[in-house]
Amino acid sequence: MEEKKGWNSNELWDEELELLKSIINKTELVETTKWGGIVYTINNKNVIGIGGFKNFFTIWFFNGVFLKDELNVLVNANEGVTKALRQWRFTSRNDINEKLILAYLKEAISNEKDGKSIKPTKKEVEISNFFQNQLENDSAFAAAFYKFSPYKQKEFLEYIDTAKQEKTKIDRLEKIKLMILQNIGLNDKYRNV
Repeated sequence: MEEKKGWNSNELWDEELELLKSIINKTELVETTKWGGIVYTINNKNVIGIGGFKNFFTIWFFNGVFLKDELNVLVNANEGVTKALRQWRFTSRNDINEKLILAYLKEAISNEKDGKSIKPTKKEVEISNFFQNQLENDSAFAAAFYKFSPYKQKEFLEYIDTAKQEKTKIDRLEKIKLMILQNIGLNDKYRNV
């Protein structure tokens, strides 16, 4: 039995997605599977993905915000959250216009080659007063903590700050203090380190 891949769990759009794939295959994009679905890349950079949903099937452009979109067909699927991704939604096979789709794909490929993308912004790690006091009172502990990557620092801070009671914060601090001094990340045992 052939394993089905892609974002089309309801199988409503099998023929339409195959038609989109045949159009996309006329470009230099390379098909791959990421996050359980079909994604097309160039130079290992995500350019587009395709999938079928309950009421529509779609091509999404990972950096669609940079497309001219003269036809005004692209939508932001998650307004206020999604910065770069844009979708072109279709509700029937008749919506598919190969010439127009190829024009959008050509522009998306060109934009990717030109390096047009929105880089994620790194959030500064916020240290609570409780944890800051611990760092100020123990220089060895502070030095060990700051040796960790911001990601791992954030894991420790969230572990402490999600405690609702002061006693739990203190208990959690005692648990992680030894780990930090031994240069062991909070979730290292779950990672292939």
